Amino acid sequence: MPGLIGKKVGMTSVFDENGKYVACTVIEAGPCVVTQIKTQEKDGYSAVQLAFDEKKEKNTTKPLLGHFKSANTSPKRKLVEFLDAPEDWKLGDLITVEYLKDDVFVDVVGISKGKGFQGVVKRYNFQGVGDSTHGQHNRLRAPGSLGASSYPSRVFKGMRMGGRTGNQRTTIFDLRVLKVMPEQNLLLVKGSVPGAKGSYLIIEK
Repeated sequence: MPGLIGKKVGMTSVFDENGKYVACTVIEAGPCVVTQIKTQEKDGYSAVQLAFDEKKEKNTTKPLLGHFKSANTSPKRKLVEFLDAPEDWKLGDLITVEYLKDDVFVDVVGISKGKGFQGVVKRYNFQGVGDSTHGQHNRLRAPGSLGASSYPSRVFKGMRMGGRTGNQRTTIFDLRVLKVMPEQNLLLVKGSVPGAKGSYLIIEK
């Protein structure tokens, strides 16, 4: 579904229409520029490419400079393709946060915060402290036994073990839109979204 590119500003709390105090995330959504329109006849599928956030011309490659020039816009930092875009969108159009004003719920896609290498207690909420059985003797945060010995004589794929945590594409579905502020290009959604402050987000209708 089509949507907008945004940037996470931070979190705050507001009162909703029922007087309930709820936590919400402030997102700078747009304005985005239509930089390319792909068609079934020419590209094999229908999509629209949106660009967001200004970028210095000296830090932009020449092929991208020509790409942005064809859309009659300045260089941008973030480019995202959306499928099933509205047919009335044309090359060079400016899409603002008002595009989402009639939506009650949106999906937000982002890159989660990277935590580095973490053990099973932090990564998978293992209890850690337990009885000294099943291969766990005196290491309270160790995972314990990883499987049987003689058969199948291997560790199954997908076994929950320590490893790199976070820094993955994450989608939060059905976040309620609390407020749209077109003057500041701001969008308030209920709850939290993936990523750190200043990270890019994709807001889908």
